[in-house]
Formats: sequence, C-alpha cells, structure tokens
Amino acid sequence: MNKTKMNRKGQSGLIGFGILAVFVIFILFSSIYTIQSGQEGVLLTFNKADPVAKEPGFHMKVPIVQKVAKFDMKTLKYVAPASSASKDLQIVSTQLAVNYRLAAGSSPDVFTEVGMAYEDRVIQPLVQEVVKSTTAKFTAEELITKRSEVKEVIKSTLSELLDSRDVIVEEVSMTDFDFSPEFNAAIEQKVTAAQNALKAEQDLLRIEIEAQQREARAIGEKQASIAEAEGQAQRISLVQEELSKSPQYIKWLTINNWDGALPKVTGNGGIPLINIPME
Repeated sequence: MNKTKMNRKGQSGLIGFGILAVFVIFILFSSIYTIQSGQEGVLLTFNKADPVAKEPGFHMKVPIVQKVAKFDMKTLKYVAPASSASKDLQIVSTQLAVNYRLAAGSSPDVFTEVGMAYEDRVIQPLVQEVVKSTTAKFTAEELITKRSEVKEVIKSTLSELLDSRDVIVEEVSMTDFDFSPEFNAAIEQKVTAAQNALKAEQDLLRIEIEAQQREARAIGEKQASIAEAEGQAQRISLVQEELSKSPQYIKWLTINNWDGALPKVTGNGGIPLINIPME
C-alpha cells in the first residue's frame, strides 16, 4: 500500500514538473520577439508606448504585461479617388497615388498620437483636403494645360502637412482630370475651332508666300527681258559704230558667224549646187 502511494506521489511530481517545464518554455518564448527588416517595434506596457522604437532584431519583453506593435517603415502607396471643384466651379475628379513612409524612429509617437490606422486617420483626409484646396486655385482649362504645376503644388502642400505628422512624402502621381460631359464637349469644340483657325492662318500664309513667289518670278523675268533688250541694243549700236568705221565689217561679221554649210540653191532659178568632195 505504501509502495502504491509512493508511485502515485512520484507520478504527480513528474506531472507537476512537466507542467512547470511547459510553463517555463512558454514564458521563455513569450519573452522573445523579433522585429523584421523594414519594421520598427513599439514596446507597450499596459498599452503605454515606450518612447524608444525597437529596431530590427531579437528583443525581450515581459509576458502578459508587455506586448509589441509593429510598424512597416518601407515605402507604401496610398491610392484614392478625389473629387473637387475648379476655380470656375467646374466639377473635376481624379485619382491620386501617394508614395510615403514613416520617418525613422517615429513609430512610438505615431502610435501614441494616432495609433496603427494612421493611413485612414491622417493621410486619407489630408489628401482629400489638399486636392480640393489646390484645384480651387486653377480654372478647369488650367488644370489641363498646367497639369505638372498642379501636381507640384499638391505634392509640396501635402509634404508640408504630413511632415509634421512624421510621414515623409516621396512621390505624388495622378491620372488625368475628368470633367462633366458638357465641359468635355465644350473643350472639344474649342480645340476644333483653334485647329480650324490655325489651318486658315496657315493657308493664308501659304497663299501670301505663293503670291510673293509669283511676283518675284515676274520681276525676275521682266529684269531678264530688259537686260536682254539692252544687250541687243548694245550689239546693234556696236555694229552700227563699226560699219561707220569700216564698210567691210559686215562681210567679216558674216564670215565669222558662218557655220560652214553651203546653201542648197542659189540665184533666181534656184540652180542646185553639187557637193564636191574635197580630197
């Protein structure tokens, strides 16, 4: 009987030791936590944040009493549609994409002031606010023609506002602005009218250039005719002058201009000449 009791007592001891060992292992593993690369950890003691962010690596905490909130510190993207009114009260909509990240070491402050849902509580409302305030400074037409300028205004304003919340804006991109069907039709008509006006202006310029070319050709031909007439007159004057000096000049001029070909007929009867080959 005593031996049986001793066996039972021994078994109870082993069970107790096993439970204790399991508890110790649980405490040990619960005390160790890991912060991955690209993360920051916030150690919470009864939900109160430790002011120093935990960097990547292995860390210790007190089980049950402490827990860890992990923040992604890599570049993230927030994409959302935005609707607003232009300076001339045209309804405009676009889709904005914001690449952002948390400032290094800022996770404890972000957790204390905003919590884990900082994108919904901070970034989303500020994006909508900045888009509305920016588009209100430009007319609908300027939103199209000055798109890059509008984007830079949105980026700089958003960066300034989020910087005070420990959020760094890296890039902002947006799709083309979309307007009401009536405004789109008006813009299309305006573009068509501008294209027609440009074509008419180009046609007029072409006609003017062609007229100037015709005028230039006419002046050139006139000047050429005058020059030719003056040259002919000078030649006649020269011949007359030479004739007055020497009656034989006309014979010399005839011989000098002869191409060497004999006439086919000569005299009143038109007696043909016979070509006699020269040996």
